[in-house]
Amino acid sequence: MKNSLYLLSATLIFGFLFILWNYAKGLKDSPREIWILFSAKLLEYAAYGASNMAFVLYLSKDCGLDDIAAGSYIGTWSTLMTCISILVGSVVDAIGVKRTLLIGMGAMLLGRLVMPFTNDLILVSLFAFIPVAIGNAILVPVLSVGIKKYTTSESTALGFGLFYTLMNVGFALGGYIFDKVREIFGEHTIQMIPVAGIEISTYQIIFLVSFIITIPSMLLILAMRDGVSLSESGLISVSQRETNDLNFIKSLFQEIKKSSVDTVSIMKTVFLEKSFWTYLFMLGILVFVKLVFYHFNYTFPKYGIRILGDGIKVGSIYGILNPVMIIFLVPLIAHFTRHIKSYYMLIVGTVVSSISIFIAAIPSFFFEPLVKTWIANLILADWLELIPERQNPMILGLVFFIVIFTIGEAIWSPRLMQFSAEIAPPGREGTYIALSYLPYFLAKMIAGPLSGWLLATYVPEGAKEYPDQSMIWIWIGGMTVLSPIGLVVFRRLFTRRASLLLYE
Repeated sequence: MKNSLYLLSATLIFGFLFILWNYAKGLKDSPREIWILFSAKLLEYAAYGASNMAFVLYLSKDCGLDDIAAGSYIGTWSTLMTCISILVGSVVDAIGVKRTLLIGMGAMLLGRLVMPFTNDLILVSLFAFIPVAIGNAILVPVLSVGIKKYTTSESTALGFGLFYTLMNVGFALGGYIFDKVREIFGEHTIQMIPVAGIEISTYQIIFLVSFIITIPSMLLILAMRDGVSLSESGLISVSQRETNDLNFIKSLFQEIKKSSVDTVSIMKTVFLEKSFWTYLFMLGILVFVKLVFYHFNYTFPKYGIRILGDGIKVGSIYGILNPVMIIFLVPLIAHFTRHIKSYYMLIVGTVVSSISIFIAAIPSFFFEPLVKTWIANLILADWLELIPERQNPMILGLVFFIVIFTIGEAIWSPRLMQFSAEIAPPGREGTYIALSYLPYFLAKMIAGPLSGWLLATYVPEGAKEYPDQSMIWIWIGGMTVLSPIGLVVFRRLFTRRASLLLYE
C-alpha cells in the first residue's frame, strides 16, 4: 500500500512540473525579477504557513494565555494586518517594488528572530507580532503589483495563475514543516540550544525555522533591480531612482500620509454609490464561508491535538491536503466551467463548502466500517503514519470534510474576484477590491474570541473526554451556511446590479 502512496506522490509531482512548465513558457519574455518574486513568494508562504498554525499554540503553551485570550489576541493581530493592507498599494508606487519588499522582509526577519527567544507577551507583541503583521500586510499586495509590472496584458493571467499555484505549494510546505518539527522534537517540549544555554520550545523552533527560510527570501530580493518594468511590446526597461536614504525615508512617510488621506477621500466618494453597498453587502454575506479558513489556521490545530492526541499531523490533514488539491482543481474546474456565470458558481461552491463542514460533526462510529479498507489504510497508516492504536476513525471524517470543502473552494474562490470586477463600476475596480477587506476586517474581530470560546467550551485543555466536540463544527457550519442562503435570497439584487453595469 505504501507503493500506492509513492505512485500518487510521483504523479502529483509530475503533474505539478507540467503545470509549471506551461506557465514558464508563457512568461519566458518576463524579466528575471518575476522569477525572483515567485521564488521569494514560495519561501515566504512556506514560512508563513508553518508559523501561522503554531501561533495560537505558542500563545497558550508558551505565553500562558487561555483559549479565549489567545483567540482574541490572534483576531486583533489578524485585523491589524488587514488594516495595513488597505494602505499599502500607493506606497509601492512611490518607493518601488524592491524597496517596499525589503521593508516587508526586514519586518518579517525582525519578528521571526525575536519570537523564538522570548515568551514575554509585551516583548513578543512589540517586536515580533507587530513586525510580522506589517511584513505580511506589505508582501501580499506588493507581490501582486510586481507581477503586474513584469508581465504584459497577454501574460498577466499566467503570472497570477503561477502566483496562486506557488502560494499553495508554499502553504503545503508550511504544513509539512509544522508537522515535521513537532514529530522530531515532540508536541511541546523544551530544548536547550548548545553553547548558548537558551531554552526553546517546539513551537519556537517552528518560528526559528521560519526565520531561517526568510533569509534566502531577503537575499533574493536584494538581487532584484529596482525600477524594472515590461512594456506591451515585450521590451524590458530599467528606470533608475535618484533617491538617497534620507529622501527615501521622507518619501515613504509622505506616501503613507497621502495614502491614508486618499483612502479616506475615496471611501467618502464610493460610500455614496449604490453599487458599492451592493458589493459590500455581497462580501458581507460571503464572509461566513471565508472565515472557515480562519478556523482552519487557529481553531483546527488545538482541536486536532486535543481530540486526536499529541503529534497528530494536523498540518498534513489541512495544511498539505487543501493546497495540493487546489493546485490541480482550480485550473481544471476553471476550464470546464468557463462559460457559467460567476454568481451561479459562487452559489454552487459555497453550498458544497458549507455542507462539507457538517461531515466533521458526524460521530466517529459512522466511519468505523471504513477503517479496514484500502483508502483508510492509505490515509491513516501510509500518509499520516499512525500506529493501529491511534487510527481514530474520526480522522477519516476530517479528511473527507476537507476534501469536499476544497472542491467547493476551488469552485467559488476564483470566481469571487471575477464577480468583484464584474459588479464594480468601470474605473473603480481597484478601489472596490481594496475596500473588499472591510467586511473581513470586522468579521475577524468577532472570529478571534469566538474561536477561543468554542475551544474552551467544547474541547477545554486538560479534559479527559470531549463528548460535545462536534458542536464546534455545528457552530462553524451553521454560520457558514448563511453564505449560500444569502446568495440565493438576494440573487436578484446581485445579478441585476451586475447586468446593469455590463450594459451601462
